[in-house]
Amino acid sequence: MENLMEIERVQLAKEEAQSFIGLVSAQKKILYGIAYSYFRSETDALEMLQEATFRAWSRRKSLKDPQRFAPWITRILINCCNDEMKRRKRMVSVKAADVPSGEVMVMTSDRKLDMEQALDGVKLKYRQVIVLKYYRDMTLTEIAEVLDKPEGTVKTWLNKGLKQLRNKMKGGSAHGWQ
Repeated sequence: MENLMEIERVQLAKEEAQSFIGLVSAQKKILYGIAYSYFRSETDALEMLQEATFRAWSRRKSLKDPQRFAPWITRILINCCNDEMKRRKRMVSVKAADVPSGEVMVMTSDRKLDMEQALDGVKLKYRQVIVLKYYRDMTLTEIAEVLDKPEGTVKTWLNKGLKQLRNKMKGGSAHGWQ
């Protein structure tokens, strides 16, 4: 009897895992695109997708409404990307302390200013909104849901982000890289 119950529990866990993987797979193109927009690297994007899937699986019981799976896992992915960006920024700050500041400025000013580099210079919270709006074709309502922010805040962030992006593209903020 105990063996039968254990077999049933294992079967349910397998079905739950298969169902979860199916839900993630249905979102993988969107999730990959978001992660890629942060890191511009296939390897890094796949790593973030893997981390987000792990975190989502670990926290799957916190999803109260299964109809909101897509915004829920997207928010988890964005949080993973943000965590990794912060970790990398800390690492760069430590490394930059070892390099004379003149050399760092030469390295950044020698690079050609293009759209991706300009986008990298936009404040992170604004960049998120721009990426979701223009790279993922999400509506402001959907973005507000994913970021768990009021729609008015999302509109403000989009406008500020676009303003920063325009300034970066015009070269109006040569020292404003954040």
